[in-house]
Amino acid sequence: MTTTLDPIELPEIDFDHAPSREGNREIQFREALREAMSEEMRRDKRVFLMGEEVAEYNGAYKVSQGMLDEFGAERIIDTPISENGFAGLGAAAAMYGLRPIIEFMSWSFSLVAADQILNNVPKMLYMSGGQWGCPIVFRGNDGAGGQLGSTHSWCVEGLYSNVPGVKIVIPSNPYDAKGLLKTAIRDDDPVFFLESERMLGDKAHVPEEEYYIPFGKARLVREGDACTLVSFGRPVHFCVQAAGRLAEEGIEVDVLDMRTIRPLDIDSVIESVKKTNRIVVVDQCWPFASVASEVITQVIERAFDWLDHQPLRVNTEDVPTPYAKNLEAAYQPNPDRIVAAVKKAVEA
Repeated sequence: MTTTLDPIELPEIDFDHAPSREGNREIQFREALREAMSEEMRRDKRVFLMGEEVAEYNGAYKVSQGMLDEFGAERIIDTPISENGFAGLGAAAAMYGLRPIIEFMSWSFSLVAADQILNNVPKMLYMSGGQWGCPIVFRGNDGAGGQLGSTHSWCVEGLYSNVPGVKIVIPSNPYDAKGLLKTAIRDDDPVFFLESERMLGDKAHVPEEEYYIPFGKARLVREGDACTLVSFGRPVHFCVQAAGRLAEEGIEVDVLDMRTIRPLDIDSVIESVKKTNRIVVVDQCWPFASVASEVITQVIERAFDWLDHQPLRVNTEDVPTPYAKNLEAAYQPNPDRIVAAVKKAVEA
């Protein structure tokens, strides 16, 4: 059995080339995502973008601004409000040799397509005996966007990371967003790429030269020896803020940005814990069966003898996402809660 499209030979990804994170070219998170998609679409005619409002409206959050003008309606495709339909269409296109990028306006809406993206896509390579791959990227906004209500505020990583066969990427900044999305588009496996609406306007230096960031490689954002802070996505910023406040009191902490949770760079977490002897995991999922739960379990399995305090976690509260602005802020991880958790671990 073969696909209907012949494979295209692309140059090998050079993960060793890592341009500086410092510089004067500052662009928004959304612009970094757009550059990643556009660069890969220019390189590979099999890549296309499909989703609600991605074309004529330039994207619900303007991530795909101008892409219709450059690539045309055959590659920037508006869809009806039918996540199950266009997710399935994208999966079939990937099986036949294309490289779809499917945008969910919100990952909350991906639940409508759960059978496609969780029950079919991740299992296709295995069930076909290796004959049918599914190189597809599902991307969109994850988590509480700001008074959008409970049904529009899902953090799906705690649920979706339970499924083997997918890779899950959660960038925290524009530099990583571009490098990780380019890697995702080139990857031969299904990739779930989770963004935060609250970060789309964030600005940072993103180099013009081409670069890719490997999956399964955490980044040490800040170094210390009192405690290990582990996070991913938007809460990384809360960890950095908390670390700054703790440093004013003489408590220096490691801050690890995991960047991907499937694969999970648990080796970097273990290495840090062996130095600090304490760990706090900050996770925007609900606490029960969360990513934080998995990280802590693996730390206990592999580094129990190095721990001087029980592992702690800071999750969202175990309730539906509140609508009221003050309650929504209190419900999520925040610097105050992170500082309190680190102090509990360090001062015990």
